[in-house]
Amino acid sequence: MTKKITRKEIIARAKKIKLLLTDVDGVLTDGNMYFVENQKSNLIEIKGFHAQDGIGLRLLHQFNIKTGMITGRISPAAQNRAGTLRMKYVYQGFLEKLAPFKDILKKSGLKPHEVAFIGDDLTDVPVLKNAGLAFATHNAVKEVKDIAHFVTKKKGGEGAVREICDFLLKAQGRWKQILKNVCNSSWDKIPKEKVIVVNVKK
Repeated sequence: MTKKITRKEIIARAKKIKLLLTDVDGVLTDGNMYFVENQKSNLIEIKGFHAQDGIGLRLLHQFNIKTGMITGRISPAAQNRAGTLRMKYVYQGFLEKLAPFKDILKKSGLKPHEVAFIGDDLTDVPVLKNAGLAFATHNAVKEVKDIAHFVTKKKGGEGAVREICDFLLKAQGRWKQILKNVCNSSWDKIPKEKVIVVNVKK
């Protein structure tokens, strides 16, 4: 269960994080859902993702911090975004998110204190209570903010994930190297890995 801890303790926990998991709607997006008709008059969903969040997640990968998503809805747009960002774990259709969280721990061999989770709504609470570092977006419901170790200044879909990525990288002493890489336009090639995709069958 999460409890309020000091800034110093939050940074100490951040140094141990090896995997960042996140919800999608309201975290990677602003929570709005857009549907348009295709040429066959079928409705398709469109999601808007923040470019800076994408850069932040890729920076994590540069320093071997894996990423993944656990979301209550199944969305081709979210899966495509995860693939573009080379997320390791993509679990969709899970309103009850603790089971996939435990499955990811088993598959990765990581301990809960090595995993951080970002949430915004009540369905995220069980994972937030079990993760080593619990993040809530600025737009999260009160119950989520109350149990989070860290609440972002930015809203979901508006750079909240990037704020968290930067925090983790700075806590782990990577920021100077990042700025050096920017100046030299020198980045290590991120190795391709097998993505673990689990969608609940309807």
